[in-house]
Amino acid sequence: MKRLIVNADDFGRHELINQAVEKGVAEGCLRSATIMPGGRAFASAVAVAKRHEELGVGIHFTLVNGFPVLPPAEIPSLVTAEGVFYDDYTVFVKRYALGKVNFEEVRAELAAQLQKLQQSGLALTHADSHQHMHTLPGIIDIVLRLAKAAGIRAVRTPRSPLFSGEFGGLGQLIGRLGLGTLARVSAFKAGRKGLATPEHFAGIVAGEAVSEAYLLDIVRQLQPGTTEVMMHPGLDNKVLVPACAWEHDFEAELAAILSPALRELAASEQVEIVNFRALAD
Repeated sequence: MKRLIVNADDFGRHELINQAVEKGVAEGCLRSATIMPGGRAFASAVAVAKRHEELGVGIHFTLVNGFPVLPPAEIPSLVTAEGVFYDDYTVFVKRYALGKVNFEEVRAELAAQLQKLQQSGLALTHADSHQHMHTLPGIIDIVLRLAKAAGIRAVRTPRSPLFSGEFGGLGQLIGRLGLGTLARVSAFKAGRKGLATPEHFAGIVAGEAVSEAYLLDIVRQLQPGTTEVMMHPGLDNKVLVPACAWEHDFEAELAAILSPALRELAASEQVEIVNFRALAD
């Protein structure tokens, strides 16, 4: 059996992302998304999710490049002088390595994010995080405890192939090797807690867009089990690139999600397009 989860990250970050998610569900292969609790378009993301029961919704825990749910004064080790999360994950990781990240503040902030999403009334299918910060030692343990207590039954473990998409040299290779190691440890810990994880992960972690051609190749090469593809669809690059401070082709990823060729190929290859509910079941 081969199953494919196409997940839209950053749901709730911007209205144009929310609109892309809704279009992807209504007209394409999108059946999973993760909401940023501190996103400026959080409320409309919840409304989109409630209009589409076929969309499995998870929590996109956020510790970098976004806005906290708790007052900044309560989590001083996590925020800048402006009261927002550090914008670059490398800054967070350096502070983490130097012991400047307070784990009790991490627990409090992530618990507040989860509580905000639970209060929306949505039944959460899984957990992941912005820029994969949930895989860091110590933070993964907090995330798994919160997820287990909330009845969340699955978690992302980004075990990305070392060579996929555009190759960015030795630095990228080392980064992927490190993330892959953390992801495998996270998967082991999740299993010990009774949480499910996809067997395979096919999202490109270096920021390149998952094009239609790339997504078709993923389907052609699917291994038995469940494969998650991490995506970041959006409607207007000219607005989203400066708004998110990220040189990413949001429109190309939406086009891939909407591809009729993808649905035809999945049907011919007997690939079931699902969300994390199927994985947990």
